[in-house]
Amino acid sequence: MDFETSLRRAIKSGKVIFGQNETKNSVESGNSKMVIIAGNCPEEFRNYLSEKDIFVYKSNDSSVQLGKTSGNPFMVSALSIEDAGESDILTLKKE
Repeated sequence: MDFETSLRRAIKSGKVIFGQNETKNSVESGNSKMVIIAGNCPEEFRNYLSEKDIFVYKSNDSSVQLGKTSGNPFMVSALSIEDAGESDILTLKKE
């Protein structure tokens, strides 16, 4: 599985939420199936996620690179996969 391709496919065909606040809301509401965080995601947000029963994939990319990978012109330090659509991104949970 190619992470970048899978992420782009999930964004195009599914429902992906961007940003720490929106990701937090997604996790709290129980809609999030998986959270992806950038390598430089703030420690306090990482701590928040560690207290939740949610799979977190820690990308080695910076928030700038994760933003570019997801096709956004801004930094993305966290995103929530609510619906993977036609993507196989949720298979990361099994690795």
